[in-house]
Amino acid sequence: MSSELALMSLTAVAKAIAEKQVSSREVTRALLHRIAEWQPKLNAFMAIESEQVLAAADEADAELAKGKSRGVLHGVPLAHKDMYYEAGKVVTCGSLIRRDFVAKTTATSLQRLKDAGTIRLGSLQMVEFAYGPTGHNAHYGAVHNPWNVDHITGGSSSGSGSAVAARLTFAALGSDTGGSVRMPAHFCGVTGLKTTVGRVSRAGAMPLSQSLDTVGPLAQTAEDCALLLGLMAGADPEDPTASTLPVPDYLEATKGSLKGLKIGLPTAFYVDDLDAEVARILDETIAALKREGAEVVKVELPDHRQLSSAAQLVLAAEAAAFHKRWMIERPQDYGPQVLMRLQNGLAVPAVSYLEAMRWRGPALAAYNAAVSGVDAVIAPAAPVPAPTIAESDVGNGPGAEAVIQRLTRFTRPVNYLGLPSLAIPSGFTRAGLPVGMQLIGRSFDEATLLRIGAAFQRATDFHAQVPKLV
Repeated sequence: MSSELALMSLTAVAKAIAEKQVSSREVTRALLHRIAEWQPKLNAFMAIESEQVLAAADEADAELAKGKSRGVLHGVPLAHKDMYYEAGKVVTCGSLIRRDFVAKTTATSLQRLKDAGTIRLGSLQMVEFAYGPTGHNAHYGAVHNPWNVDHITGGSSSGSGSAVAARLTFAALGSDTGGSVRMPAHFCGVTGLKTTVGRVSRAGAMPLSQSLDTVGPLAQTAEDCALLLGLMAGADPEDPTASTLPVPDYLEATKGSLKGLKIGLPTAFYVDDLDAEVARILDETIAALKREGAEVVKVELPDHRQLSSAAQLVLAAEAAAFHKRWMIERPQDYGPQVLMRLQNGLAVPAVSYLEAMRWRGPALAAYNAAVSGVDAVIAPAAPVPAPTIAESDVGNGPGAEAVIQRLTRFTRPVNYLGLPSLAIPSGFTRAGLPVGMQLIGRSFDEATLLRIGAAFQRATDFHAQVPKLV
């Protein structure tokens, strides 16, 4: 039984602990056992806090025995991307520069999960300063894909994608600035939610791009993501950009069927130059959605190539502004690719940046007009399955930007528009690599995306597949 505990979904394990079917200690030991087996092959964790988490599990069990519950995730062990500050803990942000940085505050998103009862399992690897889509890290090594360790996880939430896929944590926070939740979800075969800008507080989360950054979960299921989003979302005095809009009942939304929903399939951009197996899985996903009662219709979107370019420009300028002092004082402490990309950002003219920022409103209005007749848009999360670690290890070479642009082509426009998007496991290549599709929604309408994702997952079992240790 104990080995099976680690394979449960977040929602299921939380319920089992609450109903005293299993103890927090049993669940924690099951995860630690899997971590001991998988970590040497995956490099998914930055820190594993075995003794501390077992002590916290015992404390949670003792509280529950006295009839005291902290919340819906009481005693559930979780690990998160190593960019969420937790007071008293080292938070490296995947970098040498912050290798010894001890946080004085706790990120709002993390604190809200702790308030719901979660306990800390450790911290997860990431791309240096969250600036890269592959999962390589010049300082701490690449994170490996549990479906095939020769392949990338996607970035920058590399450890989060790998650890959730291998069932080393029931869920993990990632961040999505240009695709950093959806890419690992796609490449690793898990569910990942990129939230609307402002839906979840960013206080205490390492900044990369002030107008693009979003906090979001990776987990096994859409239902798990709904549970986490409901706990984290809402206004926050520590983050004035966090929305004051009411927080819907996302879990309730996951119970809905697809009947009556209309899903848009783009006629261009998202269907151009697709790997043959990604194209096949897109067709199969559309067929499954139709079988479950959704209507799928073609939609003509505004030119997304321009959106992708604008997103890249905004990210480059804002990331360079944040890192300017360190680039002057400690350039040698950056990995080659991250330093190159940050230095490129210094060359972005202020006029170009301001034009890109000013164009966001009209671009969003044009997009909204194009999709006014549908509830969501479906598209591949990336045009290809996971490439190998070796072939995508391009460092700061002349082909680096081309590799980055190819992988993030389908994610960046969503960040530029500030929209929510849910990546869901949708199939496997013949070589056994996962492929994910993304559902793109209207601003602050995560509920509809979670409804579609959960209905799809009730009809399929891609999200339930578990990689085998080779």
